[in-house]
Amino acid sequence: MPAPIVVHEPAPAGGRLITLDECDSASVLGIARDWTELIAILSAAGYEFTRRDLRNPALVEWRGGDQEVWS
Repeated sequence: MPAPIVVHEPAPAGGRLITLDECDSASVLGIARDWTELIAILSAAGYEFTRRDLRNPALVEWRGGDQEVWS
């Protein structure tokens, strides 16, 4: 089962698209430029994550680099 939160590869203009994987579709939550913005986006969507939670592959799928790669 894939992680519910997907952090996509860095965009050429900067930032990473954040989506919520829901069954057979994905909802766009926003674009984050660093892990603090990611936590703020997740909080606005009703998720309470810490930086440590971002490392949990059962919760977050990182594509194109981990939480230290933003550009």
